[in-house]
Amino acid sequence: MSETNPLDIVLGFVRTVEAGGGSGELARFLTEDFTLTEWPHALSRNGSVRTRQETLAGADDAKSIVAEQRFEVVRTTTEGNRVVLEMNWSAMLLLDLPHWDAGETIRARSTAVFELRDGLIASQDTYDCYYTLPS
Repeated sequence: MSETNPLDIVLGFVRTVEAGGGSGELARFLTEDFTLTEWPHALSRNGSVRTRQETLAGADDAKSIVAEQRFEVVRTTTEGNRVVLEMNWSAMLLLDLPHWDAGETIRARSTAVFELRDGLIASQDTYDCYYTLPS
């Protein structure tokens, strides 16, 4: 990977997810021992911890769940090899989920903490707060 700045690497990863990148496009950003920790939220009461392989498979599966993903990065903080992004996320649902119907836009305020090692993302912790806008 040509990027060496941790923030640039993380933003490249996020923009690839936003563009609908699947496992083939995302794998180049992640270490072999990458872990994704998704802390509990409205759609995952217990949260989850995923391996690199599970994360990449999830990226492929996401194409049948959401479209038009958008990440509005509100604030970034970088300290060494740790990058924190505060973002507004939205996507159009392609199927019904609890609290939302197919065709609706789902939204979340999200904070993601990335740890990098040797120019690759070694871990990501996400804290998502899903919400709806008043009608």
